[in-house]
Amino acid sequence: MVRAERLHTISYDAKKYEEAEARTAAECLKHTKGKKTAWINVNGLENGKLLEELASSFGLHPLVSEDIVYTGQRPKMEDYDDYLYIVVKMISYNEKAGRLDSEQVSMVLGRNYVISIQEKEGDLFDKVRERIRKGKGRIRRMGVDFLAYSLLDMIVDNYFVILEKLGEKIEKMEDAVVRDPSPRMLQRIRHLRREMLTLRKSVWPLRELLLSLERESASKDALVSKETAVYLRDVYDHTIQVIDTTETYRDTVSGMVDIYLSSLSHRLNEVMKVLTIIGTIFIPLTFITGVYGMNFWYMPELESPLGYPAALALMLAIALGMLLYFRKKKWI
Repeated sequence: MVRAERLHTISYDAKKYEEAEARTAAECLKHTKGKKTAWINVNGLENGKLLEELASSFGLHPLVSEDIVYTGQRPKMEDYDDYLYIVVKMISYNEKAGRLDSEQVSMVLGRNYVISIQEKEGDLFDKVRERIRKGKGRIRRMGVDFLAYSLLDMIVDNYFVILEKLGEKIEKMEDAVVRDPSPRMLQRIRHLRREMLTLRKSVWPLRELLLSLERESASKDALVSKETAVYLRDVYDHTIQVIDTTETYRDTVSGMVDIYLSSLSHRLNEVMKVLTIIGTIFIPLTFITGVYGMNFWYMPELESPLGYPAALALMLAIALGMLLYFRKKKWI
């Protein structure tokens, strides 16, 4: 049997609400009776028997049950006449690990209920619960479709928080990649590119999902009202903003690889320049030492007491002269 805290139900109308922990699918089904709006939230996918009971009690299609368990789904919306099946990705930022964590959230939007199924405990929906408890805003006066909109809105709004954190991370990395173009920095850039790809895969399909929900309001016996469709359009606009920002950041991160290669090439050129200057200075000095290192008996300066210091002085003068010349040419 599933732990009580894993299965949470809230049923409400404009006047009052009821909140309880359930242990079985049958208990959840009781909350959908009458005219109240019911929200059933399941935390975790470990209890396969519970999920089967929920699917059986609410008449879910076997393909829906399969998609709930298989968490590799892309965001989508499927119409099963009596209910809508929605899949979205909830992104959170792991501060300790410094990475993005992605979690699949499945929603079933019925006539008077919403079932939200998450991979693990903890979510972004506390503000929605608080509005229901205190009767804030329109949520208690609106239908079940407005509840589904509120949950989607929380997920999309959280993308802005994620983008803000990624933006700070990108800004710091842009400065660091110029100062320290090391292999470790290249690994960090690749990791950031993977994070941007994860975010992109989570956000892009949301456009079609939200458009499908909005079009649903125009159909006969629609599960989404025209009034809620207006709010869904606002979520759609937010999604477009997230997509635009994601693409901008993605291009910036891709450009970091070019900056990394340019910085690495510049550093290599600086090293080669120093080595070339040192080699160029020592060429004439090596020539002088080579000449005086020849084992001929009759050499003009061989017996001169000033020959050795004179040769050293000449080599020093040549080295200083070349350094001054390089300086004048702005090569160093």
